Amino acid sequence: MPLKKLRPTSKGVRQALRPDFAEVTRTEPHKPLTEGKHRTGGRNVRGKVTMRHQGGGHKQLWRKVDFKRDKVGVPGQVESIEYDPNRSCRIALVLYKDGERRYHLAPDGLKVGDTLMSGPTAEIRMGNALPLVNIPTGTTVHNIELQPGMGGKMCRSAGTSAQLLARDDHFALLRMPSGEVRQVISACFATIGAVGFPEHKNTIASKAGRSRHLGKRPAVRGSAMTPRDHPHGGGEGRAGVGMKYPKTPWGRPARGVKTRRRQHTDVFRVRDRRAK
Repeated sequence: MPLKKLRPTSKGVRQALRPDFAEVTRTEPHKPLTEGKHRTGGRNVRGKVTMRHQGGGHKQLWRKVDFKRDKVGVPGQVESIEYDPNRSCRIALVLYKDGERRYHLAPDGLKVGDTLMSGPTAEIRMGNALPLVNIPTGTTVHNIELQPGMGGKMCRSAGTSAQLLARDDHFALLRMPSGEVRQVISACFATIGAVGFPEHKNTIASKAGRSRHLGKRPAVRGSAMTPRDHPHGGGEGRAGVGMKYPKTPWGRPARGVKTRRRQHTDVFRVRDRRAK
C-alpha cells in the first residue's frame, strides 16, 4: 500500500497518512543531475514579501528532470525510482544506450528494468514519448508540450493525465484533468500513461510541523487582521468580511472576478471546464 497510517504515539501523528516509499529503490540522487536550490522565502530582490506563506523548510537539491524527451531513437533502461522533494510524483533515473543518464517523470506502473524510448517510431507503451500525431485516439498521456520542442508543460503532477480525443495533421484534441477540452499542435510530444503516485492527494499531514518542513508558513485570516493590514480587518467582535466580495491584502478581488491575463490562448479552448 503506497500510504501508511502511523501508530498514534502522539497527537501529531494520530490522523497522519504518509507515503510508505515502497516504490522508491534508491535514496540518494544521481549527483551529476542535481544542483543547488536557491530559496527566496517569498521575497523579491528588495526584500519585500511578494508571495506569502513561504519560508523555512528542509534543505533540498534540485533534480534536473528531462521534460523535452529529445533523446529520439535511443532506448533507455530504468535504473531506479527515486523520491523528488520538488514535486508530488516520483522520478525515474534512465540509463540510455549511449551511456547518458537522465531523469524522467515516473508513470504509474513503471518498474526498474523497463525500457523507455522517444520518437515517432517508439512503441505505444507506458513511458514512451511520441508526437501526438503518432498516438492513437483514446490514449492516456501526460507531460504534454504546448509548443514543439518546448518541453512538457501540462499534466506533470502526481496522478494526472489527459485523454487524446481526436487528432489530425495540424491539431489534436485533449481532455484535460479539469474537464476542459483543448487543442494542441499535433507535432507536440506527449508521454504515454498517467503520472505515478496517484495516492498523493490522500496524504494527511496531521500537524503544523509537517507543513513547515515543506516550506509552508502559516496563513492568517484577513478578518483576524487590522484594517491597515488587510481589507477584511477591523470591526467589533466577529464582524466578518463586511464587503461585497473577498479581497486580497492589496484590495484586488479574490473570488468571483476573472483575473486571467493571457487570454490569447483561449482560442485553443474547445470546451470550458465549467461547461455542463
